[in-house]
Formats: sequence, C-alpha cells, structure tokens
Amino acid sequence: MTAHPPDPKAAGPDPRDTGHTDGTYAVVIPTLGRPSLGVCLRALSRAEGPMPLRIVLVDDRPDGTGAPLDAAVPERLRAVTDVVRADARGPAAARNTGWRAVGRVPWIVFLDDDVVPGPTWADDLALDLAAATARTGAVTARIDVPLPVDRRPTDWERNTAGLATARWITADMAYRRRALESVDGFDERFRRAFREDADLALRVLGARWTVVSGNRSTTHPVRPAGRWTSVRLQAGNADDVLMTRRHGRDWWSRAAAPRGRLPRHLAVTGAAAAALTCALLRRPRAAAACAAAWLSGTAEFALARISPGPRTPDEVATMAATSVLIPPAATWHWLRGQFVHRGTARYLPPETGGPPRAARPAAEERVGS
Repeated sequence: MTAHPPDPKAAGPDPRDTGHTDGTYAVVIPTLGRPSLGVCLRALSRAEGPMPLRIVLVDDRPDGTGAPLDAAVPERLRAVTDVVRADARGPAAARNTGWRAVGRVPWIVFLDDDVVPGPTWADDLALDLAAATARTGAVTARIDVPLPVDRRPTDWERNTAGLATARWITADMAYRRRALESVDGFDERFRRAFREDADLALRVLGARWTVVSGNRSTTHPVRPAGRWTSVRLQAGNADDVLMTRRHGRDWWSRAAAPRGRLPRHLAVTGAAAAALTCALLRRPRAAAACAAAWLSGTAEFALARISPGPRTPDEVATMAATSVLIPPAATWHWLRGQFVHRGTARYLPPETGGPPRAARPAAEERVGS
C-alpha cells in the first residue's frame, strides 16, 4: 500500500471550530479471520444506539484463503459492511487500509476482532463523541479483561489483564479522521499489535490534539495461548527501540508504559555469555561465578512469574522453561531493533517542525476514569 502524504489543511484542530462535531462514525476491524470475529460482530449488532455509517473488515490473512469474512456478518450489519484486502503487514498497516477506505466519515472507531462491545456500546459511544470538543483527536474506551474467579490467573492471563490499564489501546479506540490525516495514520513499521497505539497517540498529541477518556465499555477476553507465547512476545523489544528513536527516552512516562525487565534480561544474558566464554578460555572459577550469576537471575525471574499464579504443574513447567529462554530472546530482539532502526529520526509534528509536546495535563488529557 502506498503511503498517503499528510493533508496540511488537516494538521491540528481548526481554532475557529469551537462547537461539537458530527458524531457519525465508521468501524474498522482488522482481522485474521478468527472465530472471535463473529462474536464481536454479533455484539456490535446487538448494541443499543446509533449504528455505524459503515463497517470495514480488513482481511489481513497472508494467503487470503479461508472462510469468507462476510459469512460472519449478522444480517443487521450486512448493508453497511464491506471487506477489503490488506497485504499481511500487521495491524497498523491493516488499520490504515481500513480507515482510508471508509470515506469522509468524521470518526473512525478501531476495534480488534477478539473484543466484545457492551450491550449499550453504541449509545455510550454517541455520548462519548457528543462530549468531544474541537480539540479532541481521540476518545478511549473502558476495557474489561475477565479473569478466573475460582483460581489465580496464569502468567498469560495477567499479561492480557494489563490491557485494561493500557493508556491508548486500539482494541477499542475512536479517532477523529482529521487527527489521523494530520499525522498520516499508523506507523506501518510496527508489524505487531504492540506499541503502534502508543506511537499514534503520542504523534496526535504532538500535533496539538487531545486524547480523552470515554465511558463506553468493551470486554477483551483472554484468548488461548501456547506454551511459548511469552517467548515470541519478546519481539516487542525491537518496537521499544523504535519508540525511543521516534519519541525520545521519556516516552515511557508520557505513555504510562511499564518499563519491564529488559535491563535484568540483558544482565542475565550477559552472565550466560560470559560463563560460556570463560569456559572456552579454560577459566573454570570465572566460568562458575558467571554461571552462578546466570542461574540466580534465571531462578529469580522464574519465581517472580510462578508465585502469583495458580502453580499447577503445567504452569510451573511453562514458567521454568520460558524463564530460561526469555532473557536471550529479549536481548536478541533489542539488539535487532538497535540495528534495524539505527537511522530512524525523531518525530517532528507536521505543523510546527518542533519536538513532540509532552502529554497534556489531566484537565485536557483525561486518560482512564
């Protein structure tokens, strides 16, 4: 997909526009054709309130095969639903394909294909958009992640529960079209569903829009995950490097993003590498000391993940195995990010040419409530 240049006329809110704006909206859902798509669409069709002017399902399956996506569309939504093909370059690129395909609709609501809008979602969205001022570029939603009530959550369930407090999560996020146009949409270098939402929000804030919290509610169930999912998720460390290149080292605090354990992962991986090096150089005492440091760091990491969980044999085995693999995986992806994004320039807002503004005070940027 060719990138669309920013529209200079759309950069930032018009200071002459002081009234409420049209609450007409479209819904964009990037999808890989998972069964959860039908659940999401059925909930959307049952939600009380004004229907979207248009729904765009973005088929991001790499081979384009599988059941037709329109088969999952309820009868009530068929007249307003279209399916467009993307090119399997991740959710950021798919969302760009979607919002550019909906026409001149004032508001674009991005939903993930595994969320369930609440029963009054459409009415609540209408209220959220009606409360938006001319400066409002985006409106968040309340995300609920249901966890088991009869046992402690697993490591994966706790990871998913973090979405409930994520600041600008696009599992359910309404963006004003003009705000998207002012920053040219999502950065398609983010190939995973990770950090692309924070990057977009920081650029929208930098372009002098505000991001406010809404009251509509959406449920994000915990989807099944394999034993090695936590290892694959370490690819996000490369995206963190891109975020730092784009937004500076203070982006963590501006986006209220947890820093994670990367410094410890680097230290543990360094200890393992040093132990192997010393062993090859036939320095047994140094090798033993480094191996002890690696073992201590790995054990601490595993215990930190096992203790809050259900501590079933399968969960303990998964935590033990992945705690060995996660530090080197995180280190590898961080180093890969340093190389791949080495020439990335700092983001400059389009209308000022200056550095991005810091997050606005709570009176203007109401995140969470």
